[in-house]
Amino acid sequence: MIQKILIANRGEIACRIARTVSSMGM
Repeated sequence: MIQKILIANRGEIACRIARTVSSMGM
């Protein structure tokens, strides 16, 4: 359970970072 939640959080954080970088135009 905990490991699945951690993996899901990592994926969500990665998506947020990708969106921020793309919005900055880098």
